[in-house]
Amino acid sequence: MPSKARQPLAHALKSFALLAACSLALRAAAPNGWFVAGSKPTAYESGSATEVKYNGHPSAYLKAKMPSVEGFGTLMQDFRADHYLGKRVRFSAFVKTEGAQDWVGLWMRVDKEAKQLAFDNMQGRPIKGTTDWRKYDVVLDVPQEATGIFFGVLLSGSGTVWLSDAKFEIVESNVPTTGTEAVQKQEPMNLDFHE
Repeated sequence: MPSKARQPLAHALKSFALLAACSLALRAAAPNGWFVAGSKPTAYESGSATEVKYNGHPSAYLKAKMPSVEGFGTLMQDFRADHYLGKRVRFSAFVKTEGAQDWVGLWMRVDKEAKQLAFDNMQGRPIKGTTDWRKYDVVLDVPQEATGIFFGVLLSGSGTVWLSDAKFEIVESNVPTTGTEAVQKQEPMNLDFHE
């Protein structure tokens, strides 16, 4: 092969290697199977925290890169709902925080395609400031028409949150749900704002 023809090929291979390395670095940022999302995902970093453990269990962290963030980041997963249709599910984990500027919460959402069916993000019972390890959970029903389940931990504003010993499981129907179901009303209501 002439040397001039090899130059573009060598350049393309170098570019591909650089792109692959960058892609691996981005994927390495979050623990395997998890990814960072949210309203400001680039303002947060994530990874495994081998030095921060709960009862010997490793942890993952989500940390703001700046002292102040307007928005939130989440360390999350999503998957098909097929195996959980008609079931009640619980996402639980031990959570520890440091300097949580706004609030932290476990969250879970059940969707039918682009429509939200059920949701809880602990905003009504937030974790704030600096806290030691404590177990939290969110519990939702998965309707028969559901197509996807999403869950994770969110950090609103700056600070750091660690997550350890996470579990996703089917629970009995006597375990109370923690979130809200998206129920469409039959008629308009409270148009005069008296309630």
